[in-house]
Amino acid sequence: MISLDEAVTARLESHGARFEVLIDPDAALAMKRGEFEGDLEDVIAADDVFEDASRGDRPAEDDLETVFETTDPMEIIPQVVKDGEIQITAEQRREMQEQKRKQLINTIARNAVNPQMDDAPHPPERIERALEEAGFRVDPMETVESQVDEALEALRPVLPIRFEEMTIAVQLPPEHAGSGQAKVREFGELEREEWQNDGSWVGVVTFPAGLQNDFYDLVNEVSSGEAETRVIKDKGELGTR
Repeated sequence: MISLDEAVTARLESHGARFEVLIDPDAALAMKRGEFEGDLEDVIAADDVFEDASRGDRPAEDDLETVFETTDPMEIIPQVVKDGEIQITAEQRREMQEQKRKQLINTIARNAVNPQMDDAPHPPERIERALEEAGFRVDPMETVESQVDEALEALRPVLPIRFEEMTIAVQLPPEHAGSGQAKVREFGELEREEWQNDGSWVGVVTFPAGLQNDFYDLVNEVSSGEAETRVIKDKGELGTR
């Protein structure tokens, strides 16, 4: 369960009665879109249905039976969320907006590059300043993913930016290949790998271009700076730089 401070109220009025439940805001939005796939107990603040959640008042069981044909809160909660309205305070709205603003900035920073600077990543601070300059406001009631394209459109007049993936071939020397390759393969999508006769490991990894500095840091860490890398265009090519 989540804390009361993290929850918002979903309210449904039907047959002259009111029903309220306390739930995580993102989970509530996912339920309304039919996209929720998690465990309900993990995203509610109470496994109960209220007439007035702020006072802890509960509706009559007859009203629950009339509207939902059950008195089981775990069956009723999703119905209240899906068919009702999500009630959020001004403070909750500000907190949700700030949280999603940070998530949006991080998402763009992970995936975006500067095409005018040899596809170098944009630091999150630069993206944050550009969003402010562009006047882009994050909608706290929409998912971060659904706002990325709109944010990019707003950014392009003030910041050279594009989303791109990188594919890099890595060769780890024998003394670092065993433990190092496990961490490298988890960084992105492993396109291809080969173990060489000398015990070294070569792999081709694809990942969001904005993470290239993090990738090089990881490779240097797992190989004590002895790995060789090569940016490649053809995913079938294996090689080193």
